[in-house]
Amino acid sequence: MQLADLQLSAVLIITPLLHLLFAPHTKVEESFNLQAAHDILVYGTPTHDVAARLASVYDHFTFPGAVPRSFIGAVVLSGLSQPLIWLSGFQHAQTIVRGTLGAFNIGCLLVLRQSLASAFGQGAARWWILLQVTQFHVLYYLTRTLPNMYSFGLTTLAFALILPRSSPAVFLRRRKQAIFFLTLSATIFRAETAILLVTITLHLLLTSQLTLRDVIPTFTLSFLFALAISVPIDSYFWQQWPLWPELAGFYFNAVKGSSSDWGVSSWHWYFTSALPRLFINPLIPLLIIFALYNTGTRRQALSLFVPSMAFVVVYSLQPHKETRFILYAVPPLTAVAALGADYIATRASRTTANRLVTYALYASLPLSLAMSSAMLALSALNYPGGEAITHLHSLLPPSSTLDGPMYAHADVLTCMTGLTLFHQNPHGLPLALANPDSASPDERALLVVDKTERDATLGYPRFWERLDYALEERSAMPMGDWEILGVISGYDGIEILKPGQEIKQQPSDVLGSGRTIAEVRDRTRALTGGWWVGPRMTPKINIMRRRDNV
Repeated sequence: MQLADLQLSAVLIITPLLHLLFAPHTKVEESFNLQAAHDILVYGTPTHDVAARLASVYDHFTFPGAVPRSFIGAVVLSGLSQPLIWLSGFQHAQTIVRGTLGAFNIGCLLVLRQSLASAFGQGAARWWILLQVTQFHVLYYLTRTLPNMYSFGLTTLAFALILPRSSPAVFLRRRKQAIFFLTLSATIFRAETAILLVTITLHLLLTSQLTLRDVIPTFTLSFLFALAISVPIDSYFWQQWPLWPELAGFYFNAVKGSSSDWGVSSWHWYFTSALPRLFINPLIPLLIIFALYNTGTRRQALSLFVPSMAFVVVYSLQPHKETRFILYAVPPLTAVAALGADYIATRASRTTANRLVTYALYASLPLSLAMSSAMLALSALNYPGGEAITHLHSLLPPSSTLDGPMYAHADVLTCMTGLTLFHQNPHGLPLALANPDSASPDERALLVVDKTERDATLGYPRFWERLDYALEERSAMPMGDWEILGVISGYDGIEILKPGQEIKQQPSDVLGSGRTIAEVRDRTRALTGGWWVGPRMTPKINIMRRRDNV
């Protein structure tokens, strides 16, 4: 591997980790696996009085979600993360857990890059990295603890394994391994990847790369292996016997159609909205079309395009759609575009048209990177809950001055936009969240967060009397005498301000990114004569302290 290839691989490794550091907070969709990893790290896996001990401390018994999810990913992540957490301190545990998932997914992308180089040449592999790292969504999601992102690594490995190899015996073994990884993904993490399993398998069968004699035993053994992992472990953690979480999720979402409760999109949404945003670079769809129609790249392009696009087509029948549901198709489709880019770029000197297109390709990369960076900057502003709990910790009195834990209430918005158990328990104390008053002084948590949602409970003065702090939306005020210590703002769209145009007065006690954006806006307007184009920040969450507890 040449120096340029090593440098490009390093960029592929570093870029997702920069996304993690720049946007360290999470949304509620990521919470199950993140909370589960926290609980495994802090409380372990009990071997006696299992039901009572799990129910008393594990978060999923209090907040079970609409359907049970698999613990397999959380078990693996917590196990791999534990040595690094031990070395660096539990205060960094959330970043390490997410970084561990990111490392797995980055590794899978590097395997695909190497397979592309072996199958189609180093030029195609280089273009694939350049096109991939200048996108946004894939890199942003690589470290996010969604079930989709466990599946993402496995499906990426599968695409790497179906690329051609010179040795027929090696190629056959790799195709069987692809079926194994896809079966693992569909059985344990995300049932919809069964569609990808079917589309890839059918493509391999129809192109005579596999036979039913190869497929049936491989799939059967892989499926039984996946069940043998999922059912015992997930039944243990959920205390339901037997439990296969992805079957429950498939029944809830696909059979009952309950996923539509979260919104419905038109059948063409993935093609007209999601994929263009995922690619960012407007030349990628054109490169895909070129690679499919050009005789020099058609055969290679079809091997990746057909199963990927067939997956998107079939999955479009599901009414509820989200961008993250089709992330699995992005690396292979980008690889098809890379084939087209490499074909054109290597022939740039032959015709004026090729030369102009090559210039356009190179020019599109920094433009796409700039758009991706802007999307990262704006996305990082969408986590007021994570900012609120971070600033609350900084506002607490020193632990040496406390006789016991401090108590706070976090509302729904705070919980949905960044608050996690890692924030609630930054020292990783095993008794901190379960029964803090019974813990010894050195085990007491600095902050215990109540996440009660019920309006009836929140309407009782006695509920608020036991609390010291509150993180509440601006439109809601807790009962009693409270003071506002700070205000956290969140992203509320793009604003364009003209010279002389007044802006809505913001609270003077805004903290965090809201204050930073306000300062940048004011300085920019001073330099531009009053012009500003940038994020509009709206106050979202009040950080409050009860006055009679001061």
